[in-house]
Amino acid sequence: MIHSIRFRLTVLYSGLLFVLAALVLGGIYFAVYRTTDQRPYTTEFAKTYRGTEYIGKREVVFAEQVENIVKVQTLSLLRDYSLVTLAGLCAASLGIGWVLAGRVLRPVKSITDTTEEIQATDLTRRIRLNGPRDELKDLADTIDTMLDRLQEAFSAQRQLIDDASHELRSPLTIIRANVDAVLNDPGATDEERARAVAIVDRATTRMTKLVEDLLASARRQGGAFADADLDLARVVGDACEEYAAPAAARALTITRSLGSSLEMTGDSDALRRAVANLLSNAVRLSPGGGVIRVGADRLEGWLWVAVGDDGPGIGAADQARVFDRFWRGESSRRDRHTGLGLAIVRQIVESHGGKVAVFSTLGEGATFVLWLPARGGLGGPIPEDNPLR
Repeated sequence: MIHSIRFRLTVLYSGLLFVLAALVLGGIYFAVYRTTDQRPYTTEFAKTYRGTEYIGKREVVFAEQVENIVKVQTLSLLRDYSLVTLAGLCAASLGIGWVLAGRVLRPVKSITDTTEEIQATDLTRRIRLNGPRDELKDLADTIDTMLDRLQEAFSAQRQLIDDASHELRSPLTIIRANVDAVLNDPGATDEERARAVAIVDRATTRMTKLVEDLLASARRQGGAFADADLDLARVVGDACEEYAAPAAARALTITRSLGSSLEMTGDSDALRRAVANLLSNAVRLSPGGGVIRVGADRLEGWLWVAVGDDGPGIGAADQARVFDRFWRGESSRRDRHTGLGLAIVRQIVESHGGKVAVFSTLGEGATFVLWLPARGGLGGPIPEDNPLR
């Protein structure tokens, strides 16, 4: 009780009112005291001047003494009444302050009660404070907005865990089935064992890629990245070098058209991973003997990176969702753009203040474009055209 805000507000309000009243009454008493001439008085003055020869003087002295008595008694009464008034005012201010502080802090109690009922597993409750648009309502609305963001984050986290569990369950099932059916079978032939080992290797590779994507996603969401000055053309060139061998293994050609002085501020490792994810999809989906086109340059104050392939393409209805985590469209049966790869690409680009885009037609390949803010760029609207065309 003593440490509550209500008690402290009451004491503060009452104390300030008491001090103000004491100053006013004290000032009045001091002004009256300074403007009145007071002298000690006695009741023996009538005996001193008895006699007919001093009648006039006795009347003058009697009037002065009466006036002095009235002044002294008036000041005494003023002092006594002032003290009584201050005491009553103090008691009244404490009661009024207690009631007013309770009314003012009533919304705070509502906020406290609601937040105490909210748990991490149930973020659907909201304060929704009614009343005038004051500081407390702004506070309640801010908390409601924060709870909306938390609910979205928790929902996305639960969805990510569910999707990741589903994606990991498939390769684990494959590994378990092959180990039980072949590797633990003494009668299995060398050919069957070799085929099982290859299947297990592919499954573990898929699991490794998924775990790496999960770690990359957590790293960007947690802010564990270091921005520095970089040349985007060099980052794109490094990513192309990494996928030169996988592309050559499928008789694919990677063509580059990289501009110069593509300077920006960002995380070079994260941006290289974003370009590498696009190249990984392009290498996997392009038909053998095809061409993968990679470009990077500057346009209207923005830097862009584009990766184009001759794969099966993406339908117009699927293009808006292709960057969602673990999204599966009609082409998912062919192991199309599913998993975390493109979602991480969008996450990396947006964390740098940029935007991702896709241009595609079914059967005619796809081009993925990353728009990134250049150092000292104009910061205008992002172009909507495909820069590779």
